Amino acid sequence: MGLFDDRLVPRVDTQPRHISGITCDARNCVYHDGDIYCTAEHITVRSMVATNSSETRCATFEARRGVTKNTVS
Repeated sequence: MGLFDDRLVPRVDTQPRHISGITCDARNCVYHDGDIYCTAEHITVRSMVATNSSETRCATFEARRGVTKNTVS
């Protein structure tokens, strides 16, 4: 074993990982990867009484700085 034990050094990825099986259209979210994927560590979907997907919302959503409704295409 050298000066540093590799098991103690946090791994730093150059590319953010996406959540397998989760796609996202919210391009103004900080977790959107610029393609179609979410890069959050986990997501929370909320709705008090949902009967279809349009009645749910992603509670993990966090707006990117400087993005407004008028600048999102």
